[in-house]
Amino acid sequence: MLAIQRKRFIKRAFRNCAIASGAVASALSPLAASTAAYAQSAQTQQGDIVIPEDVKIFGNDNPNLRRATAVVNGDIITGTDVDQRLALILAANQGKIDEEEKKRLRLQVLRNLIDETLQIQEAKAADVAVDDAEVDSTFARVASQNFGQNTQAMDAYLKRVGSSSDSLKRQIRGELSWQRLLQRNVQPFINVSDDEVNEMLERLKAAKGTEEYRLGEIYLAATPDAQQQVYQNAQQIVQQLKQGGSFVAYARQYSQASTAAVGGDLGWIRLAQLPAELATAARDMAPGQLVGPIEVPGGFDIIYLIDKRQVLTADPRDSVLALKQISLNFPKGISEADANKRAEAFAKTIGTAKGCGDVDKVATGIGAQVVANDQVKARDLPGPIQSAILNLSPGETLPPFGSLTDGVRILMLCGRDDPQADSGPSFEQLQNQMEDDRVNKRAQMYLRDLRRDAIIEYN
Repeated sequence: MLAIQRKRFIKRAFRNCAIASGAVASALSPLAASTAAYAQSAQTQQGDIVIPEDVKIFGNDNPNLRRATAVVNGDIITGTDVDQRLALILAANQGKIDEEEKKRLRLQVLRNLIDETLQIQEAKAADVAVDDAEVDSTFARVASQNFGQNTQAMDAYLKRVGSSSDSLKRQIRGELSWQRLLQRNVQPFINVSDDEVNEMLERLKAAKGTEEYRLGEIYLAATPDAQQQVYQNAQQIVQQLKQGGSFVAYARQYSQASTAAVGGDLGWIRLAQLPAELATAARDMAPGQLVGPIEVPGGFDIIYLIDKRQVLTADPRDSVLALKQISLNFPKGISEADANKRAEAFAKTIGTAKGCGDVDKVATGIGAQVVANDQVKARDLPGPIQSAILNLSPGETLPPFGSLTDGVRILMLCGRDDPQADSGPSFEQLQNQMEDDRVNKRAQMYLRDLRRDAIIEYN
């Protein structure tokens, strides 16, 4: 089920050949066995599936104790396949994952590989081909864009972390196959009328000035009898994230929402589009803050505030700044007390400069260095500096900052180009977004059908 019922638009990967760095993360909820001895009143009805409230499990078949291998419609997924894909996740998190977490992650990786196998099989059955040359080309692009290195260096990196180029290329083939299959079998049958697009444009105009939030989510489904266990799992994920784990990586591997494929990114939404529990939490969050687990209908949510803005309103953080940085090194071995005195004297001297045109001369007089950059985006600066510098006028400076080893630095604002008001998406852009959203929903249904009809043997 979807973690959040909302109208949101996320640009989907199948629009281009850029490979996403994670496979579709999804999970199948276990179905408990039911017996005819229970009365209908003591049962939970889920469509045609009837589950007794007081479930008794017959036998000791624990799926969590199975080795991580499977045969999917005749195609084998080996333990090595799982190990090599898991190694990529561990490398992304710098190995900061405990053994218990690795066990859960391994099961999720196996589920991802099963989905990936089903997607490749379906594409092949539909005569949708992905050439080896395309896979190699995308692999080279990943090496260049994500690693800044050639394919040989990337091969060496993958081996070093315990993975392989074959594992990553299989993931690339799976995603390209699925994208191409959707383009042929789903996208041509999706239609968004002009009236629907115009109605959405009017809603955007009416919402001008209201706040929008860009949120990341990790949704974990929980049946009533599994709530406590799922809640504990969610708490452990939060703990790993607070210790520096990658939110995007965890969302791709753990989240059971449709946003898992894009690292949990919900895109820009308004609080009214969220369930009350999430809206209340998001309202008081600051960018970069993590909150959860939050109980929502059907499970638990972990949310991360990526950013926030006002609809169709120019954001000061999009300003382009011209800055000068004045730096003064400290002598080696200086005490903290002496460093504070030097920093105070340094700030006082720089304060005598009559704007950016005079600061170089003043800095030279005390042996300080000056560097300039007239293309600094305010949004790219650290939070505390970002908010403070937007309140400066040209020629004014921030308080000094630094360390005993790096010395003391002062930023001076020399100019600022304010952003133009956001006019919002064009008709064509919004239509594409709406089409992509509908294709994604059909894709989820398509994959559910493949899972339901698959013959899977576990070893």
